[in-house]
Amino acid sequence: MIVVTVGTQLPFDRLIRMIDELAPGLHRDVFAQTGLGTYVPQNMEWSSTVEASDFDRKLKACSVIVAHAGIGTVLKAYKYAKPIILVPRLSSLGEHRNDHQLATVSQLRQREGIYVADNKQDLEKLLNRQLDPATPSEDVAASADRLRGYVRNSILEMLG
Repeated sequence: MIVVTVGTQLPFDRLIRMIDELAPGLHRDVFAQTGLGTYVPQNMEWSSTVEASDFDRKLKACSVIVAHAGIGTVLKAYKYAKPIILVPRLSSLGEHRNDHQLATVSQLRQREGIYVADNKQDLEKLLNRQLDPATPSEDVAASADRLRGYVRNSILEMLG
């Protein structure tokens, strides 16, 4: 099963639409946590919210996670040793206030088990490959702290 999550704070209809359009050709079950979006998926199981314990069960059982570039989801991929495909939200499309998710993926792009899809074609190619799981090469908490610091500094630089 593929689990898709957009988090709970902002809608991310672009990601949900891409996955929904790809779902029939993936030959796997797809579940999406759609958040506050307005797009209604037609080709996959979905829910706007998922209770935490149920979400953890889905993550444990899935073969791959597809998500916005949220650090919490990356840490869950590490915790459950799952490959994760990140699709960053773009401020130019009104998906976020700034492009800190681009800064996040720039730091994660080369890490084992973390993949970045910049568009629907990238996403389709990745979902049709065998992906290695996310496995931290160092202490996950320390890595997350460094990444949060990098993202915070990047945002401060953007704000000038």
